[in-house]
Amino acid sequence: MALFVLGFAASGCSRVGIEDIVPRPSQEMTSSIARPVTPPAKVGAGAPVAAEAAQQDLPEELAALTETETDSGFRMPSLETVALVPTPRPATRSAKAIDAVIHPQRFRDAKPINFGKVAPKHYAVHGVDVSRWQGEIDWMKLRSQGANFAFIKATDGGDHLDPMFMKNWNGAAAAGIRRGAYHFFYWCRPASQQADWFIRNVPRVAGALPPVIDVEWNGESRCRKRPSPAQVREKMQVFMDRLERHYGQRPIIYTAPDFYADNLKGAFEGYPFWLRAVAQHPSKVYPGRKWVFWQYSGSGLSHGVKGNIDLNVFNGTEAQWRNWVGGRQLVAEAD
Repeated sequence: MALFVLGFAASGCSRVGIEDIVPRPSQEMTSSIARPVTPPAKVGAGAPVAAEAAQQDLPEELAALTETETDSGFRMPSLETVALVPTPRPATRSAKAIDAVIHPQRFRDAKPINFGKVAPKHYAVHGVDVSRWQGEIDWMKLRSQGANFAFIKATDGGDHLDPMFMKNWNGAAAAGIRRGAYHFFYWCRPASQQADWFIRNVPRVAGALPPVIDVEWNGESRCRKRPSPAQVREKMQVFMDRLERHYGQRPIIYTAPDFYADNLKGAFEGYPFWLRAVAQHPSKVYPGRKWVFWQYSGSGLSHGVKGNIDLNVFNGTEAQWRNWVGGRQLVAEAD
């Protein structure tokens, strides 16, 4: 996910009404107290996505007046236990066909890194993440190059939709690629609003990968608010609880090294992680953290895309990949 700068006017983030500046009692409470226990399912130990939005919702001077949430050699690693269980729902129509063949990766890298004994090439299942900045994508060609899955930028904050989301979402499906959507989280916007915005724009479809919350510090944002680690985790929990209830899948957490060190070390053990680590293996950057996806490059090159594209791997074998996605195919509304 390439870094970018978005104009406030384009996203509508500069619109501030009376409801934005008059404090209201928070209606956001986590369900961390007396949360139902979700049976664990087998998944890999995971990795993250890159930063994308350069703006956040509210100006710095209004940050304090927004709603708040309250606290509550190489050996392929075996898949660890992380809760990620679907909630069955009736399908309105059948899901699109998904290509079951695992295509070997043929990606190149404009800035190749020597990762040592445990390199991306040792992993069986490769994929990409994309946003508007990849422009027009030839999804069939990208699939043939080894994109077995794709995480697609959907939303930022509470009012920005990536203008290429639906085109990319439908293009990936037409090519038979496992697809998931991600949301870039804003720290100056209530988590409940962000969850509602994501749900409004991302279809609940059979066979989709779990939704992703992308949490990072964004130096380009007008929002300079940096909540405490406890507040960060509380806001994330509010957002993730809503998405889990709606999509029937436990969300994936994508993050980067600095944000992880500040807020997430030792937290959310029951969630799958997608980790950004473009210079070293995740085991060195995030010691002790189980992960499912690893974003190893932001400078990938592939037929089907002009310019750079982010490259990722799944932490497991082909059989483990099929087991992981097969166990969590959501039976729900199609596109």
